[in-house]
Amino acid sequence: MLRLRNNLKLSRQISTNFDKFESDFHKNHIPINDFQRGLLAMGSALMSLVDPFRHDMIACLGETAGMSAITYMKQKMESSPEGAEILKSRPRINSKTVDLNKLRTFPEGTLGRVYVKWLDDNNVTPDSRMAVQFVDDIDCAYVLQRYREAHDLFHAVLEMPTNMLGEVTVKWYEAIQTRLPMCIGAAIFGPIRLKPKHRNLYKKYYLPWAIETANSSNFLLNTFFEKRWEQPLAELHQELNIKPFILPQTRS
Repeated sequence: MLRLRNNLKLSRQISTNFDKFESDFHKNHIPINDFQRGLLAMGSALMSLVDPFRHDMIACLGETAGMSAITYMKQKMESSPEGAEILKSRPRINSKTVDLNKLRTFPEGTLGRVYVKWLDDNNVTPDSRMAVQFVDDIDCAYVLQRYREAHDLFHAVLEMPTNMLGEVTVKWYEAIQTRLPMCIGAAIFGPIRLKPKHRNLYKKYYLPWAIETANSSNFLLNTFFEKRWEQPLAELHQELNIKPFILPQTRS
């Protein structure tokens, strides 16, 4: 009887998530033709290079020039039982769907505690991710939305801060795993903004680790984070084949 109630509760939750994203998709979706898509792709690419902090342009680039990558990500999720479950239930990651105060009560070292501590330490909110607008296929739109909302979790799982060095490292990981054009662009051009000392650390330690880890670890977007809040991060690292980054002691 308890199992039946739990299954019914889960079924209702999946239905609610599915309907909610479908509603949001139709509310935010902006249909465009191929010519408009090309113009937006070129314009957003140029603006992203001029001003890497134009998150709206970076988001636009991902939607207008990233369909091949989004399709690849969708296929990776469909090939995984956990990824397929995410696609079926379409969970969202924001302050309305995730009880951040509850995560703060979890034991040290658990995924939930690590995630909320990362948010607090970096003064970041999970509500800052833009809605997908220019992707016509609803399933592909969800995949990209999921990536955006899971980006902070990528940082937390990889234990990387939001400074330029941490962002570039995560972007290399994401570029290899997702093939998204804005991640590739940020990974290639982001290091230009690093100071000489950080650039040396990046070339010697951070970049090799990011490339090796991205290629050897499981597809991170297949992780149903919401069902793993209480899992120790060390255990999750082992499961996903992620070797934590440790910066060797260097002389100043």
